[in-house]
Amino acid sequence: METQPHVLIFPLPLQGPVNCMLNLAEILCIHDDIHVTFLNTDHVHRRLLSYTDADERFRRYPNFRFQTLPDGMPEDSPRTGEQIVELIQSIEKVTCPLFREMVTAGGSASARSEKPPVSCLIVDGIFPFAVDIAKDIGVPLFYFDTISPCAVWIYLLVPKLIEAGELPFQGDDLDAPVPCVPGMENILRRRDLPNFCQSKTILEDPIIQMVLNEAQYLPKAQGLIFNTFQDIDGPILQQFRSISPNVYAVGPLHAHRKARIDSELPKTSNSIWKEDWSCMEWLDKQPQKSVLYVSIGSLAVISEHQFMELWHGLVKSGVRFLWVQRPGSIIRPSNSESQISKASVELSRETEERGCIVSWAPQERVLAHPSVAGFLTHSGWNSTLESIVEGVPMICWPYFVDQQVNSRYVGEVWKIGLDMKDLCSQDVVERMVREVMEGKKDEFIERSEKLANLAKQSVMEGGDSYQDMERLINDIRHMRI
Repeated sequence: METQPHVLIFPLPLQGPVNCMLNLAEILCIHDDIHVTFLNTDHVHRRLLSYTDADERFRRYPNFRFQTLPDGMPEDSPRTGEQIVELIQSIEKVTCPLFREMVTAGGSASARSEKPPVSCLIVDGIFPFAVDIAKDIGVPLFYFDTISPCAVWIYLLVPKLIEAGELPFQGDDLDAPVPCVPGMENILRRRDLPNFCQSKTILEDPIIQMVLNEAQYLPKAQGLIFNTFQDIDGPILQQFRSISPNVYAVGPLHAHRKARIDSELPKTSNSIWKEDWSCMEWLDKQPQKSVLYVSIGSLAVISEHQFMELWHGLVKSGVRFLWVQRPGSIIRPSNSESQISKASVELSRETEERGCIVSWAPQERVLAHPSVAGFLTHSGWNSTLESIVEGVPMICWPYFVDQQVNSRYVGEVWKIGLDMKDLCSQDVVERMVREVMEGKKDEFIERSEKLANLAKQSVMEGGDSYQDMERLINDIRHMRI
């Protein structure tokens, strides 16, 4: 009798990748013959169990289990965007050896739990060590980059950009075109590349070694998984097919999960932040298509000055807004009086009259609410896809990683919003909010709703993403190396 497949999924332990890969894990779990182990860090798992229904939800699947390992970081580390390099280095030093031990025969937990041995790995693309581990235990490796395919493609081309003299930049013109990225001709400017590319000392940047490693190791996997769909990323997916034998575009994964799994618990969530559901009651009281949702995601941090400019711009725009102010997202000066504490009474009063502020929100539900007409976002890939699926136009204020290129595609390629990168003054905020929420509201909504329909069709039976998911599931069952 053939052994049943057993997939081990190992995400980068941050909100976006964990959320994305949990959606994939649940889709795999509805197939009774596929066993799934989801590897969390201790820190992420504690938060996940504290703030979500994940334990109850996945208990419905006898073929699923969570497993945890330490990430090597102090428990009180904020693990924001400023600590990502430190986190990845810590995982390679502390978590990687334990991971290797866990999936080898001597340290495998599969025997103790009467599960079949691990037969394939699905690992975040930022972890180069997975190639050697998969080879050592003789199983196929699927790299799953949960950021946008466009950004991953740029990462892979960084060595060629350096060799061609495109990096580091010569001169200070960030609007100069970047012509030598196949699949993105006539789209990119320098300012649309990942922000580490803008450093004059890029070759000394610690993140560049990670990018060069990813460029070297990603093509060595047996397959590449992306959370996207053909209608938005077709040209880039075609580029990846030139370097990988198997490319699976299975997104948008949150929509895919909903399409395949009928029963949903009342407050299903994969958030490692505590969601404040009172904002949904506030939204229920607002007129249809009247509210701007504002969130800079789970990792971005901003200065007090940026915070105040954003606040002034929102108030001056005159629109209703739901604003997520994540704890720890504002960098406060240590030696000067806080600008926030000196905020005018008028700002506070107008916010109270037509604004709602929460520490974290159930974002998928918020974007699906009929009162929401726009999203001022950091342009993380999960947020971008969630907005696309619900047909909500965006104002993009990118922070790092893939967000610069995502915001360019929103504004210039898909034309479903505005790109606010490098321009966040209160006057710019006010102008762009008015344009999306009033001046060009109908135009943006019409284009966004067309793209939303394509996204939903892609995950229905017969759609491109549905077919790629079926192919992935079949390969998980049968692929050998």
